[in-house]
Amino acid sequence: MIHPAAIVHPGAKIGNGVEIGPYSVVGEHVEIGDGTWIGPHVVLEGHTRIGRENRIFQFSSLGGEPQDKKYSGEPTRLEIGDRNTIREYCTFSTGTAQDSSVTHVGNDNWIMAYVHIAHDCQVGNNTVFANGASLAGHAHIGDWAILGGFSGVHQFVRVGAHSFIGAFALLLQDLPPYVTVGGSPAAPHGINSEGLRRRGFSTEAIAAIKRAYRILYRKGLPLAEAREQVIAIAADYAEVRPLADFIGVSGRGLVR
Repeated sequence: MIHPAAIVHPGAKIGNGVEIGPYSVVGEHVEIGDGTWIGPHVVLEGHTRIGRENRIFQFSSLGGEPQDKKYSGEPTRLEIGDRNTIREYCTFSTGTAQDSSVTHVGNDNWIMAYVHIAHDCQVGNNTVFANGASLAGHAHIGDWAILGGFSGVHQFVRVGAHSFIGAFALLLQDLPPYVTVGGSPAAPHGINSEGLRRRGFSTEAIAAIKRAYRILYRKGLPLAEAREQVIAIAADYAEVRPLADFIGVSGRGLVR
């Protein structure tokens, strides 16, 4: 199901049941998994591997060179998993040799129009990127995270699982799991309770996460002391463990 007006390099690897719309361009080192739909006017280039049953809409450009002045033509990669929806005008770059050389997007992500995922970013599963959300290089996004419209994530920032970034927020530091932020620069505004309920977290687990949040954000404790108290809660509630582990890793500092 390749439209006659599409340009597909003979070296590209195209799976079964793939559809490629008119005027789309597929480069030599591109792999497309079974059942993936590519709309019109899509550009897939570079060393790019796309999994199964993805939907990629018009005018997206995936696998282009990283927007990094240090890049000098190394064969770095973009890897996209399965069942992702990638809407209009999205841009995903390949990685750089200064990091793992791979930009990675996982499975079942809902990525709206005009989203940019820069070089060396690592995106998990089941995330939502609203229109115009952008990641600078080397950012890491955990599973089930939600990025509001036109939000921005600074380079090297980590975004924890089940967190929520409000529209137009600018995130300059690491965002722990479960935490909701808004504003520019982003500031904490509680936990993503509604999202956790929708994903099957028990009332008791959500209450434990709220206690951990209050320790981290409301008691004015040094981070090391706050983490010890969060670890104590995690001993009884496994759902709190990702929060304790996240704040134990040094990075750009936590949003607090």
